[in-house]
Amino acid sequence: MRILTFIALILLLNSCQTNTKENYPDFLLGKWQRTNDKPGNTTFEIWKDNYTGLGFTLKESDTVFKEILSIVSKNDTLYLQVESVNEQPTLFKFTEQTDSSFVCENPQNEFPTKIEYWMENKLLKAKVSNDEFDVAFVFEKLQ
Repeated sequence: MRILTFIALILLLNSCQTNTKENYPDFLLGKWQRTNDKPGNTTFEIWKDNYTGLGFTLKESDTVFKEILSIVSKNDTLYLQVESVNEQPTLFKFTEQTDSSFVCENPQNEFPTKIEYWMENKLLKAKVSNDEFDVAFVFEKLQ
């Protein structure tokens, strides 16, 4: 009887543990190429299974922009962490989320203060904005 009670207790404790990755945005994963780029530019975002991403823009064969992106959990809250060359990481707190979209905000950041990602008709769309203006991105999946 004690063995059954012990097994039941172990099963109960395991069922109470949450998968910390279950709320992560799986729709981001993969290799994406921007379809609404400026002429002469080619922009990519590559998101790995560990929710780290690399965003970069090429002008011909030169890298003209690069950022490291990651979804991180701090105190049970998700953040989008953005790192650019020679800058400290900036955190954007998830403020809205569905299975196919999320909104992150950091009102203290000059630009952007808001970052949005969503799926629409098999395209990954994103918008970075503040109160004055926004920049829209449309990505097509490569793989």
